[in-house]
Amino acid sequence: MSIWWSLHLRREAASVPLARRLLLGAMETAGVDPDISYDLSVALSEACANAVEHGGDAVSGSASGAYRVTAYLDGEKCRIEVADSGPGFPARRAHRNAVPARTGWLPEHGRGLGLIEQLADHVHFRNRPGRGAVISFDKILKWREGALLKVS
Repeated sequence: MSIWWSLHLRREAASVPLARRLLLGAMETAGVDPDISYDLSVALSEACANAVEHGGDAVSGSASGAYRVTAYLDGEKCRIEVADSGPGFPARRAHRNAVPARTGWLPEHGRGLGLIEQLADHVHFRNRPGRGAVISFDKILKWREGALLKVS
């Protein structure tokens, strides 16, 4: 058994905890280890907050719009994708998939992306010219005893 869901959310601050709670509820019901669930929920919150703040229509400069969150819990992995319609990631971030060295200091902008890189096992930043940005990340799951989706 696997769980898959997708949300189309307005670019409003209230959408961030909604996405986080849905992910946490699905992972708790499935039996995912609470520490893994917490890491993924923080990473999702950062990705959603980034979409809310930066994911608007680059052409019109509109603060309105929506973004999409998709999550897959399947087997031993959870994959999450957040897509917006903003101007995209800076070129240096879009082409970088390696986890940065822990320097203890990050610039004012981009801390959330660095946090996602630290919490997830794999992170991919992608620009869709004229259509926005996508961040996808995944993490290997650990399961509680008696979990519903636990891989045998």
